[in-house]
Amino acid sequence: MSLSVIVLAAGQGTRMKSDLPKVLHPISGQPMLYYVIEAAKTLSDDITVILFHQAKRIETAVRARFSDVKFKIQDHARYPGTGGAVMNIETMHDKVLVLNGDMPLVTSESLEPLILCDADIVMSVFDLDNPSGYGRVVIENGEVMAIVEEKDCTKEQKKIKTVNAGVYLFKKEVLDRYLPLLSNDNAQAEYYLTDIVKMAREDGLHIKPVWVDETSFKGVNSRYDLANAEELMQDRIKEKWMRNGVTMHLPSTIYIDSRAVFEGDCTLDNGVTIHGETIITHSHIRSHTVVEDADIKNSTCGPMARIRPGSIIEDSHIGNFVEVKKSHLKRVKAGHLSYLGDATIDEGTNIGAGTITCNYDGIGKHKTFIGKNVFIGSDTQLVAPVKIEDDVIIAAGSTVTEDIQKGSLAISRTPQKIVENFFYKYFSKKSVK
Repeated sequence: MSLSVIVLAAGQGTRMKSDLPKVLHPISGQPMLYYVIEAAKTLSDDITVILFHQAKRIETAVRARFSDVKFKIQDHARYPGTGGAVMNIETMHDKVLVLNGDMPLVTSESLEPLILCDADIVMSVFDLDNPSGYGRVVIENGEVMAIVEEKDCTKEQKKIKTVNAGVYLFKKEVLDRYLPLLSNDNAQAEYYLTDIVKMAREDGLHIKPVWVDETSFKGVNSRYDLANAEELMQDRIKEKWMRNGVTMHLPSTIYIDSRAVFEGDCTLDNGVTIHGETIITHSHIRSHTVVEDADIKNSTCGPMARIRPGSIIEDSHIGNFVEVKKSHLKRVKAGHLSYLGDATIDEGTNIGAGTITCNYDGIGKHKTFIGKNVFIGSDTQLVAPVKIEDDVIIAAGSTVTEDIQKGSLAISRTPQKIVENFFYKYFSKKSVK
């Protein structure tokens, strides 16, 4: 498509009250700016992101994900404002779409009506039941006649419910013509894109309004807005996956990262949290389990389990209060109350309650290798680095510090001692006192 896109991301975002640039605040696992760029990339091969505040930090974050995006630093000292941001931008195509970097809910589908509209300028608008605080868009005979700030509205204009959604499509020749004519002779001493609309109207150019969905064009200016956008994004993500066959019990209690992927017949119980680039295939994630950047196949996890980054779990059962970190488990049962970190555990192995892989010695992390058909009794500590070969039994309460050969029984515990009648002697002395 013959379309260039300019993304405005130069603002300071003071209302966020944060050292993190506004457009890098995450929504469902990704900076909000990523969503805008993703939408733009489905429409254009020529995308320029306008930066100023913490420009290097934002550029570094964007380049980590998008290699073919261009950047331009706004000359904020001389040309502040939305109009100033668009000045001196070299675009490849005859139409230029101007987006805002703080609109994470915008999609390529929601932008298509603007792109398909034939006019010198296309404006996105929506209607509000209560437009108080917004500038009004005056429309006559299908053309935008004016954008009037609320303080300047007449009594009749205040009754208008149509407001500016903040996204524009310009013919390149219109920008080339009017950007040099912009003035900052206003209360804020800034250059505004809306002034181009005014000048174009005065010259008789065609300015068409396109009504858009308010939700998709919602901007984020505060932590409150961020939370609202997160909820809307979560609704989208969960609807998408449920329509693709994922069962969710009480979906309003579930959190799913936008990067997560589900394949096959999956079920998520209430309270489940899925973070990062997790892939879940034909599995059941039970109540209040947290999964982070893991790969789970044909398995059950939880309730109340934690699967941490780097874990691969195949054909296994991970029970309640089991934590797995950077480990590969294949056909393993770990029913409850265990920590399995930096481990490789092969098929047929049973992990008893209270088993811990002691993978950290205070300086570095070490590996634990457990073979096939190993039975590990409860309350066992495996001090890494250690290798347990196939067909091994480890007695409950053992601390394993050396490799164990195939077919062996390992026991590491102090002998049990019984002192007869000690209970009565002990409490008899206590009662005398």
